Amino acid sequence: MRRFFKIAVLLGAFLGISGISGYLTLRFIIKSEDTVVVPELAGKDVVYALDVLTDLQLNIKVSGFEYRTDVPKNHVAYQDPGPGTEVKKHRDVRIMISKGPKTLMAPNLVGMDIRQAYIIMEENGLSRGVLSRTFGERAAADEVISQVPPSGTVVMRGDSIDLLAGLGRRPVTHMMPHLYGLALEDAIIILERMHLGFGQIQYVQRDDLPKDVVMEQDPPSGYQVASGTLVNLTINRAEKGRVLDQGLSLFHHCVPEGFLKKHIRIRVNAFGMLYDLYDVFVGAGEHLWFLALQDPGTTVFAYEDGELVLSYPLLRGSDVSLFPDLEIEQPKR
Repeated sequence: MRRFFKIAVLLGAFLGISGISGYLTLRFIIKSEDTVVVPELAGKDVVYALDVLTDLQLNIKVSGFEYRTDVPKNHVAYQDPGPGTEVKKHRDVRIMISKGPKTLMAPNLVGMDIRQAYIIMEENGLSRGVLSRTFGERAAADEVISQVPPSGTVVMRGDSIDLLAGLGRRPVTHMMPHLYGLALEDAIIILERMHLGFGQIQYVQRDDLPKDVVMEQDPPSGYQVASGTLVNLTINRAEKGRVLDQGLSLFHHCVPEGFLKKHIRIRVNAFGMLYDLYDVFVGAGEHLWFLALQDPGTTVFAYEDGELVLSYPLLRGSDVSLFPDLEIEQPKR
């Protein structure tokens, strides 16, 4: 009896120890599967640190940024928990990112476009300074001509860089001519020879002033204007006809004989607007046909190779002999 009791006690102890051992082993296994070891991140690139922690199922949190001369820009300067620490999965690992050294060499921005220069400045932690512009024969528009401080100068991050950019070639300027009292076609010839553009052409009706001549101009005469400036004109109309009472005129223009094609441009001034009806290269001897509204405020201009050769105001009953090279067929009423 005593012997059986002894065996039962030993068997119970064995089972108890086995159970405790199995429990501890299972708990250790479960715990080991739920924990990971934090890797070394200091000095590593931020993208690399993000990939490593993601693979370990750890969260990365950026605590901030600091200037460090011993750690390159956009690399991990500090981490918490430290490397080798055993932590549970999905725990946060906080890092401090290096902004690089506090000082750097000013980049060379000369010759770049302003927008590209600003991008490089921003990437290096430099701010925009004063932007000045000037005309130049060599520098294109928006091209950086010089910078202050110059490239290679030691600067602090956050410092500003002043830029001098080009405006391109200096435009040719003219003194605005006196157009008052001139016929519209004569005013257009003068403006085109000076490389000035046409803005709006308006009409007024003044019986006490000469007809079909320039009454006002903008800019005024004597002003300094650059090539390409638009000039607005006001013309004293000979008569004020109703548009609905006017017909259409069929125009026929024959290109002069020759060996080469000519650049033909037909411009029409109507209702205060000047627009191109034709702007093509035409062979010698070819014919152009087009319709235009017969209105007292309409004038047709023909150019050959950039030179005004023909002009005709569409006034009812006008003498077509004033425009011998431009045949006009009047519509039947």
